[in-house]
Amino acid sequence: MVLVGVSGFGRPRILILVLLALLILIWSPRLSKPRLLCFHPGCYYNDPHLLSPPKQTVDLSKADAPFIPWPLARVCAEANHWTPGVVFICDNNSGGIGNIRNYILTCIRYAIEAGATAIVLPQIRTRSAEDLSNIMLPHEPFTYFFDEAHFRRSFAIACPQITIYNSTSDIPHAPVPFKPEQITPHNFGKRGGCDKRELNKHTDRFGVQFAAHIENTTQEFHLPPPSPEHPRIIRFTWGVQFDWPVFRDGPEFVATFGGLLRFRQDILDLGYRTASYMRQFASSQDGASTSKYIGIHLRTESDALPRWPKYDDQATAYLERAGAMSFKAAYLATGNRTEAKRLADAAEKEHGMAVITKHELLQHHPEDLTKLEALTWDQQALIDFIVLLESDYFLGVSPSSFSMNVALKRHLKTEGLYTRPWKIGGDGDGHSWLVGKYEHYWDDWLFMFDSMWP
Repeated sequence: MVLVGVSGFGRPRILILVLLALLILIWSPRLSKPRLLCFHPGCYYNDPHLLSPPKQTVDLSKADAPFIPWPLARVCAEANHWTPGVVFICDNNSGGIGNIRNYILTCIRYAIEAGATAIVLPQIRTRSAEDLSNIMLPHEPFTYFFDEAHFRRSFAIACPQITIYNSTSDIPHAPVPFKPEQITPHNFGKRGGCDKRELNKHTDRFGVQFAAHIENTTQEFHLPPPSPEHPRIIRFTWGVQFDWPVFRDGPEFVATFGGLLRFRQDILDLGYRTASYMRQFASSQDGASTSKYIGIHLRTESDALPRWPKYDDQATAYLERAGAMSFKAAYLATGNRTEAKRLADAAEKEHGMAVITKHELLQHHPEDLTKLEALTWDQQALIDFIVLLESDYFLGVSPSSFSMNVALKRHLKTEGLYTRPWKIGGDGDGHSWLVGKYEHYWDDWLFMFDSMWP
């Protein structure tokens, strides 16, 4: 009967059914017409589903944004090899949050590429309260800035190949007296006559080069091969925090990697309360019809470098832009109280804009003010960091790593996981703008834009 149906009366009905099915597929709103009717690659540009990336519902610019693990998991899965007994220490850092955060993340990224099977929970070098340029004081624990439980949990999920030791004394079979090997990663590649601050152009080969270094030194010094019983413990030289060309790992990795280093919870809570007070302050200004505020970072403290834009350069540019945007309230982050008042007076006189700092803002909240004043200078800067991230627009200064880090973190508002690099030296991204010199890649510190994790 099947043969009779196909060869006889049933064949036209089958053809009609096939044609109807094709028409349904072609006109179905669930599929794209160009995919069925056009076989030339250019036709796919007519497909609205391919014209824009998927919507990103998580705001990765938030200080407490959830950590998205799969980009780090992908990088760890791509590592060529893992060498039991290779341990990295990421504590040779110093400076403010921008420097310290980037040093730790860059060190971890190198550890993955090297196939290290362990890292030591990073410590944080502190600065002198009397001399802000003295950034080489003894270390504080990871919790000086960051949430340890979040770091351990997130890292274990994304990169279980690497163990985290509490301290150097917890490394099994560590040598006594303890003395790690110190390396400078970009010296492993042939860099030619380039500037010493150049990004490492050999990151793709670092794993191979590091393995060769381990093998060569093992033979040269008659050492046993690295193993849990005979560990090779590696510490970087100071100053490699701006070393890794971050977009080598793709925008998804860049957008999420920094989420490993979430601020500790009490600092987040105080920062968000301060941001809410700032909203109240903005809405209380005479004639204010909104709670919007602009965030400003004035970098003129005693440790500012001579080549950086001076007070007049920063203040003039900040007030001109804030005035043009018609903001009536500004949150000012600075450690220079004298020039904070100077800027506030100029803002009120020239634009009728009220400027306030964190200490002034918390005067009417004594419990929070007490908590703020119990923090060190660099810890207090984390409160500024959070409030500036929450602002409706941000003005900072290049080459301050603090300003850059805030701007790049805010830049994640643009496309989330798919955010492309910051446009250096332009009009900003609609969320932030940085005043500075943009002529010399090295002397104006523009290389930091290419090597900083948001």
